[in-house]
Amino acid sequence: MTMAGQVVMITGAAGTLGKAVAAVFADAGAKLVLVDIAATGLEAAYGAESDAKLPLVVDLSDRAAIDGALTAAKTKFGPIQVVCNVAGGFNMGPAVHETTDDFWHHLMELNAGSVLNVVRAVVPNMLAAGYGKIVNIGAMGGVTGKGHMGAYSASKSVVIRLTESLSAELRERGINVNCVLPSIIDSPANRADMPNADPGRWVAPADLAEVILFLASDKARAIHGASVPVVGLS
Repeated sequence: MTMAGQVVMITGAAGTLGKAVAAVFADAGAKLVLVDIAATGLEAAYGAESDAKLPLVVDLSDRAAIDGALTAAKTKFGPIQVVCNVAGGFNMGPAVHETTDDFWHHLMELNAGSVLNVVRAVVPNMLAAGYGKIVNIGAMGGVTGKGHMGAYSASKSVVIRLTESLSAELRERGINVNCVLPSIIDSPANRADMPNADPGRWVAPADLAEVILFLASDKARAIHGASVPVVGLS
């Protein structure tokens, strides 16, 4: 698969999965707009901007900041053609009946609000161009609720529903919208949290990134509104 000349925005680019996604798109020849709230993480992962990459510190809860990032990207590369909404996070929580407003709103904004804010900013330009690819990160945990995961499961379920609704609205206008549903991703944080587990059964970030690359490519032009499980052996 080639993404030569495509302008690809990756949110959460400084994280474990974000770096893996950036690597496969770079190998495919894309021009990368690398967005994260963590300035030190972006610098450590990517260094300074170059002819093929533009790291940008952006708070995805700030719509003006997202608009500013799109302007910077357009000035350097042209309009965004592909968005990989990788930004998000996981937290175990209290029982549902003990969930605080702050905890609920935190996970909703982290996982679903970030997707909503990004697509509100990028879709109008995609519609004007008659072309675009959006890949969201759902989770198997968004399919079925589990104990002490109510807020997380709800937030990832919202991502899946947003994916389906966006696809229904945009598929006739040259824009593909899909999402992946990973189980446990092999990351340093998950290894630290589950030291007795076998990470060989989890999903390698590079393997998940390859699925995201496929969904963002023209090879997947006939796929709309899909939620693709990527679970390894877990």
